[in-house]
Amino acid sequence: MKNTLKVERAILNLTQDELAQKIGVSRQTINSIETNRYVPSTVLALKLSKLFNKPVNQFFTLEDNE
Repeated sequence: MKNTLKVERAILNLTQDELAQKIGVSRQTINSIETNRYVPSTVLALKLSKLFNKPVNQFFTLEDNE
């Protein structure tokens, strides 16, 4: 899965720590999502969707082999 979380976070001028606090996770979780080492749960993806006011599939997309 690919994501544009880092870009979306930059648009809102948020640090990883600030984003993490807003959705109730650790900064390490945000870093892991941005570097594609962690696939977020549905609940976490929906929290991000609500915060960014965008559909989940606008910043999370499947790769061709998935």
